[in-house]
Amino acid sequence: MLSLFFSTLLTLNSLVIQLSGPDDPIAQKARKIHQRVLTLDTHADAPIMMQKPGFDVGVSHNTKKDGSQIDFPRMKKGGMDAMFFAVYTAQGPRTDEGHAEAKRNALNQFDLVHQALKKYPALAELATSPADAYRIQKAGKRAVFIGMENGYPIGKDLSMLKTYYDLGCRYITLTHFANNLIGDSSTDPDGPIYGGLSDFGKQVIPEMNRLGILIDVSHVADSTFYDALALSKAPVIASHSNCRALCDFPRNMTDDMIKAIAAKGGVVQVNFVSDYLKKPSDAHRAAKTKIRMAGVGKVLSGDMKARLEAQSDSVAKVYASERASLSDIVNHIDHIVKLVGIDHVGIGSDFDGGGGVNGLEDVSEIENLTAELVRRKYSEADIAKIWGGNLLRVLSQAKVVN
Repeated sequence: MLSLFFSTLLTLNSLVIQLSGPDDPIAQKARKIHQRVLTLDTHADAPIMMQKPGFDVGVSHNTKKDGSQIDFPRMKKGGMDAMFFAVYTAQGPRTDEGHAEAKRNALNQFDLVHQALKKYPALAELATSPADAYRIQKAGKRAVFIGMENGYPIGKDLSMLKTYYDLGCRYITLTHFANNLIGDSSTDPDGPIYGGLSDFGKQVIPEMNRLGILIDVSHVADSTFYDALALSKAPVIASHSNCRALCDFPRNMTDDMIKAIAAKGGVVQVNFVSDYLKKPSDAHRAAKTKIRMAGVGKVLSGDMKARLEAQSDSVAKVYASERASLSDIVNHIDHIVKLVGIDHVGIGSDFDGGGGVNGLEDVSEIENLTAELVRRKYSEADIAKIWGGNLLRVLSQAKVVN
């Protein structure tokens, strides 16, 4: 009976989306607003797909056929003006060999992004500042910022921060699913090892401030969060995190954490990963956690990666009825706005990295989110802040002059 209820709910949700056609006054208003404001997504895992043989980010793809959610033509179709492409490295062994491989992997991803921009100069351009974003938007092209998800490729070498900055990196997510040399993660299966930032991590934060790299506290343990917040002289961001009050998971921000980020002038960027938007069943969460943790601290072979992807697809199909909707995303935005005001919330989709909900499957559909914001009575000025204004304000404050 419960499965029938969920099935009916999903069908109704789909019908609502389909019926919101071009003649719908809300859709018409949203279209005009969406075209006027600068839309920016702070967390897109496009480089994951760009590493796959034959994938071309300058050509339009189909999510149902290859699982990809981002390319330059679909960004244009959806009215997505700017995205932070995330240079992501899964946490492997905390050894000299592991760090060397992480650096190699990261540098390769930077190169892939730069090569794509050289190949398609009429479609997209590298952005490193708010001024770049507005200039590139005015030229009718996509602005591609670069962030780094997981500080693992820094290894023990503080000078790598300057290397990554010079390649365009403008934020670094300090940790990922497991602890690294910078600090403790919120989800390491073995628990914390430092009780927050490591001694090395306490050197990383001021160097990021000095260079102008935003400190991203998504994925970090609560203790690491408070250490980083206290040490940073610049506002910090959570590039792809939701509200723990609405979905109790350690990857999400507590109300106190959201208030602390806002008090320092920072922004929480709401993401589109279903099980961070609404709490899945215990069985569903256990299945996904098992898959996520299978590769932590290991060097994965191609066969192992393929097996984990197949297992992930299987779990998604089994628990499809639990998938979040577009409305759930805006529920988290509403919660942050009510808690700390309109100036401290943004969007970090996690497309190509697990993001996607009913009503918002890829970057070509992001206007649907603007429509839902209009339905919730957000003004155009508010929507402009949510879609990019807040993050660009913080980016302009990232560099601290000592």
